Amino acid sequence: MMSSKSSTPLIKRVTPLFSSWIRQNHRLLSSSALREASSLVDESIHLTDNCIRRLKELQSSEGSTKDKMLRLGVETGGCSGFQYVFDLDDKTNPDDRVFETGGVRLVVDNISYDFLKGATVDYVEELIRSAFIVAANPSAVGGCSCKSSFMVKQ
Repeated sequence: MMSSKSSTPLIKRVTPLFSSWIRQNHRLLSSSALREASSLVDESIHLTDNCIRRLKELQSSEGSTKDKMLRLGVETGGCSGFQYVFDLDDKTNPDDRVFETGGVRLVVDNISYDFLKGATVDYVEELIRSAFIVAANPSAVGGCSCKSSFMVKQ
């Protein structure tokens, strides 16, 4: 059996090794978790069921809109600095990103995409208007009540 004199130096020698090992593993786990979390960030643009339904209605109501896609863009303007612009389009440009959901397609140019990553597009029917809107945008910090313009996070 060891005396308390011989065990004290062992504890003093082992403690710094364990502390170092725990710090190193904590750093590895933390950086690994950060990389994993950043790879899980969803940067696609989502369409709600109402949006998909309305686009299908537009496509079926007229034969000429059969191949039409919803184009979403961002321009400077509006009461908050930037505004959303929706249009029906039948062609894509080389710098476009195409998001397909439920048989309908949303087209966004690369510059606008930087302002729209992770956004959700909806179609709303209200007393005063019926329109496509951006219902949620992680890149926006505020906007007007009509949901057609927004401010960008700094």
